[in-house]
Amino acid sequence: MVHFDFEFLLLILTVVSGFIWLVDVLLFARLRKPGPKGKVPKEPILTEYSRAFFPVLLVVLVLRAFLYEPFRIPSGSMMPSLLVGDFILVNKYSYGLRMPVWQNRITKGDQPKRGDVVVFRFPRDESQDYIKRIVGLPGDHVSYYNRRLSINGRALTFEKNGKYQGLGDLNKMSAASGCDRAGADCQVFTEVLDKSRHTVMINPSMSVGINGEVFVPDGHYFVMGDNRDHSNDSRIWGFVPEENLVGKAVMIWMHWDWREGGTGLDISRIGQKISN
Repeated sequence: MVHFDFEFLLLILTVVSGFIWLVDVLLFARLRKPGPKGKVPKEPILTEYSRAFFPVLLVVLVLRAFLYEPFRIPSGSMMPSLLVGDFILVNKYSYGLRMPVWQNRITKGDQPKRGDVVVFRFPRDESQDYIKRIVGLPGDHVSYYNRRLSINGRALTFEKNGKYQGLGDLNKMSAASGCDRAGADCQVFTEVLDKSRHTVMINPSMSVGINGEVFVPDGHYFVMGDNRDHSNDSRIWGFVPEENLVGKAVMIWMHWDWREGGTGLDISRIGQKISN
């Protein structure tokens, strides 16, 4: 399937600029006669721009398609691990290299693990990218009752850390977090999922919400947001197909929330690793 997005546009620009430059080198450059005193004739403007931009476009395409792709966190569904305005790097080769645009896998890569924070194309609208944490692998029995997650009949360790303190102005963070009274009602816990120790957040003042259990089908994953009472995830819309995985989130490279009332630039988050 072809995905018409920025990567598709980048591929088209790279191919077109490279083609124009190649055609000029093979056909037209030799036909341009030297000017007076052997002066080299000027290239057509289209060729000049193609020659200048092709190497840059090619490098960006290779980096973005096969190595790392930047994403911005648009919602509070992964708080407190990730905040609105975090800019993250996603490792594109962790789960195997894929062809740009067509997304056909060309190398095997590692198998996704429970606890991995992943970016994926939303199954109901593949033009949108979502970020969540994998909690269920193919074949797993996942149950979620009274805000406690169990995998294959084993309840996960759930250690209370205290009230959510937030970062910056709590009043600005409350809307994104889903917490009442600027975060006063939210509680933070450490959840242990296999080798992953990560923080999750719940809001006890809200109703318990969705309870239930399910078996994860082959070739699919069950994902949840760390902000358990404020996340649109597999509890609502189902499973993530393996082919929809874009990559594993590995690092925050910048934080800048420029929304009205946002937290602005926070250099303290630069370089933070994302817990997987």
